[in-house]
Amino acid sequence: MKELIIPIVTLVIGIVLAFPAGIQYRKRVAEAELGSAEEEAKRVLSDAIKTAESKRREALVEAKDEIFKLRSDADKEVKERRNEVARQERRLLQREESLDKKSENLEKKDEQLTEKIEQAEVRLSEAEEVKRRQMEMLEKISGYTADQAKAHLLQNLENELTHEKALKINQIEAKLRDEADQKAREIIAGAIQRCASDHVAEVTVSVVPLPNDEMKGRIIGREGRNIRALETLTGVDLIIDDTPEAITLSSLDQVRREVARIALERLIQDGRIHPARIEEMVEKAKREVDAKIKQAGEQAVTESGVHNIHPELVRLLGRMRYRASYGQNVLEHSLEVSHLAGMMAAELGADVKTARRAGLLHDIGKSLTHEIEGSHVQIGVDVARKYKENPEVIHAIEAHHNDVEPRTVVAALVQAADAISAARPGARRENVESYIKRLEKLEEIANSFDGVESCYAIQAGREIRIMINPDTIGDDKMVVVAREIVKKIESEMEYPGQIKVHLIRETRAIDFAK
Repeated sequence: MKELIIPIVTLVIGIVLAFPAGIQYRKRVAEAELGSAEEEAKRVLSDAIKTAESKRREALVEAKDEIFKLRSDADKEVKERRNEVARQERRLLQREESLDKKSENLEKKDEQLTEKIEQAEVRLSEAEEVKRRQMEMLEKISGYTADQAKAHLLQNLENELTHEKALKINQIEAKLRDEADQKAREIIAGAIQRCASDHVAEVTVSVVPLPNDEMKGRIIGREGRNIRALETLTGVDLIIDDTPEAITLSSLDQVRREVARIALERLIQDGRIHPARIEEMVEKAKREVDAKIKQAGEQAVTESGVHNIHPELVRLLGRMRYRASYGQNVLEHSLEVSHLAGMMAAELGADVKTARRAGLLHDIGKSLTHEIEGSHVQIGVDVARKYKENPEVIHAIEAHHNDVEPRTVVAALVQAADAISAARPGARRENVESYIKRLEKLEEIANSFDGVESCYAIQAGREIRIMINPDTIGDDKMVVVAREIVKKIESEMEYPGQIKVHLIRETRAIDFAK
């Protein structure tokens, strides 16, 4: 143990003794290194100062060069701007001089214009004075005042315009005739030729043949009870006169007359004639006539090619079999109008089915005229609307007698077909009283125009010849007057076919040799 402690103590003592010497050595080394570092720092600082000074000089030189360059550019720009300003000043001076010259010229022209205006006013006043003198001289020479001369000129102008209007009307009518008449004739003539219908003049009486004259007494019955029962049940007058072996049935209602005819024929065949049997036969006849009406309506619908018609309208069509207008059977007339309208629609490329339907139903109101007040047109329109007919068909019904203006091709075709059917020879007849009234109305319309001396309705009212005063109406005005008369006839009268208006102007000069 002692051997180990002695070396340790010796080592510690050696370390203690060597520590101050080491410190001194390190101090000297540090001082030497510090001196070397200071010298190096001074050298680096000196180099940095020299480098900075060199850089400063170079930057200063570059800055001076840049400043010199900028200054030269600025001087150049200033010089250019000064030159531009100088040029602008020269231009402004030139413009100012030009404006001054123009202003002087305008002042001169203004003075000249003022002078000319004054001269023009003087000359205008002189011209007005000359015009006044000339007007006075013209009035003195012509014998007309200014107002009279103006009226004379206006009258001349009116005559010229009337002449031109007449010429224009003639030209338009000629052109329309050339383009439309031939085509219309072809269409109408083709339709008429293709639709040939029989026309039977209906009467208001039916004749029932009797096997012998003794049957008349049996029909009359004791104290006339049988004939009274038959007339009461049927609403028909039985005329028993001197006609041998025949009894006449009289009634405006053809349905009632047909019921009475069937019932009377059945009674004659049966031989048992008394009020109870008469009532039974009348009821059977009514059922038979109703069946005939339905059958006639269905046959008309089939014949015309029209489908989907309301059953009530079919029944009303059948009733038209026992209805006559101007002696023409209404159902036959409606079928003919349907065929004609369909044919013309096919020629024109219009709706054929609608045209046929409208033609078939156009007189449907006539089947109810004995039961409902009003015109057959309005009744037909109401019935068609009630059973939901096509609006185009309803319009055709309403327009076929010009109650409203036709707005569709179908309406115009139905109107034309109705006129064609009514105008066939033998298709219609009218009583003497209405015929005379129509002729009187025609002559009354013609006489209502100024300048008409006399007029005559001829050709059964299909033509009217009008003698006019040649001093009142000239050749040119004749065309205008004829057109006005035609328009008034169309608006105030109803007539089948067409009426020709023929104006005659005659100038006569009469003198005597002595």
